[in-house]
Amino acid sequence: MAKSIMNPKADFYFSKSGKWNKELEQLRMIILDCGLTEELKWGCPCYTFEKKNIVLIHVFKEYCAILFFKGALLKDAKGILIQQTENVQAARQVRFTNVREVVKLEPVLKAYIKEAIEAEKSGRKVKLKKPAEFKIAEEFQNKLDKLPALKNAFYELTPGRQRAYLLYFSSAKLSRTREERVEKSLKQILKGKGLDD
Repeated sequence: MAKSIMNPKADFYFSKSGKWNKELEQLRMIILDCGLTEELKWGCPCYTFEKKNIVLIHVFKEYCAILFFKGALLKDAKGILIQQTENVQAARQVRFTNVREVVKLEPVLKAYIKEAIEAEKSGRKVKLKKPAEFKIAEEFQNKLDKLPALKNAFYELTPGRQRAYLLYFSSAKLSRTREERVEKSLKQILKGKGLDD
């Protein structure tokens, strides 16, 4: 595989990476060595194969990580992939807290990237849960039961939009917060719009 070139648009992300600078530079070199195209998406360096997202680099307070967009399809022979939350269906992360971990895992990361590229070439897809399989927050279910127009509008939304609302409502820990989220979203749902439309 031919090594790819750095995209100047992504340079700013690496220049502002602060305490994760060494780790991110090492991850960037590993990924570019796999022949992927470096782009900037969602404010993060994203690496694609024939315009399909393969892996993304991102940072958090406690760690930096690479995220495989279809990580659920990978065999994960080394057991290093992490599902961020129970609601994340396709993506999987590999987390790092120091540059030694990145260097040590370089051959494994390259193998996983190659596997991810092959999965993309094959056209394999992650089987996503249907909206009906997600938990409906009690606060939202109460509104659906009381307002037939809301229920109709919600079930007319695309599965992706339904999923986004269900995850948004249920992710709040406090009932009061769930109620506020439901109330704020009623007009959007009734207009047939998604959470971020």
